[in-house]
Amino acid sequence: MTSDDPAPSLVTIDGIEGHLARVELPDGTTEDWALANLPAGVREGDVVRLHVEGGDLEMEIDHAETARRRQGAQAQLDALNRPSVVGEEIDL
Repeated sequence: MTSDDPAPSLVTIDGIEGHLARVELPDGTTEDWALANLPAGVREGDVVRLHVEGGDLEMEIDHAETARRRQGAQAQLDALNRPSVVGEEIDL
């Protein structure tokens, strides 16, 4: 791989409003990107894979990573909503 073709990176679509998408970058910061510049059909919560190939930026929705993150978030939410057992200590 050359310096012109760095490893793909992932961004997350944090929100969509009008013609803009709030995108969470790998460093945790967010930027507003034009929705028209993102892959067709992108939705909130989608993970988008960015890859530079020969100087051109390519983007595609990473459906497997999106599903993995959604399942992880749902598991955490389910754990938080699980009724506590009487006498169980809450670990804050």
